[in-house]
Amino acid sequence: MSPLRADLAIIADNIAPGGRVLDVGCGDGALMAALRDARGVDARGMEIDPANVELCVARGLSVIQGDADSDLSEYPDASFDYAILSQTLQTTMRPDRVLEQLLRIGRKAFVSFPNFAHWRVRLSLLWGGRMPVTRLLPVAWYATPNIHHVTVDDFRALLDERGIRVEQAWFLNGDRETSAAAANFRAEHAVFLLSRND
Repeated sequence: MSPLRADLAIIADNIAPGGRVLDVGCGDGALMAALRDARGVDARGMEIDPANVELCVARGLSVIQGDADSDLSEYPDASFDYAILSQTLQTTMRPDRVLEQLLRIGRKAFVSFPNFAHWRVRLSLLWGGRMPVTRLLPVAWYATPNIHHVTVDDFRALLDERGIRVEQAWFLNGDRETSAAAANFRAEHAVFLLSRND
């Protein structure tokens, strides 16, 4: 099995063995398989792409086809220890509502996303006047699934507005962790572990 993407590896390393997990936007199921095999986690998934659902089922994973914007309401309150949304927040119609659903169905939530305020993105806009195409944002603006260009500071402001606690945060530059100092400028990706303040 190939190694996990950097944000998924952070998430996997911080999930308690034997827990119940819902991976929303689980893709090909790489994280779910790693959690099941290495940590004995009861991992379930939701994925919008039927081809990825088929790949997951072929791997013996419990995955349903569904849309984070509309189908999370079907899950009961507190039915999982962790709800995970990796590299999917920026593709949803209403990220604020999806975040609320994650914290309703999971005691804690992991959310990771590309930081659109990273210095390379800013430089591309400043010097070229065009939306960047990079290793981590590899699709042109007209074909990208990203519909909300979120930054680390935008996400923190949303959490403050909604009274959501940050239990831990990690920031990545490429595949390596970087300091939280000036993360809005320096980090290409962010990973947050969240819980309710109540």
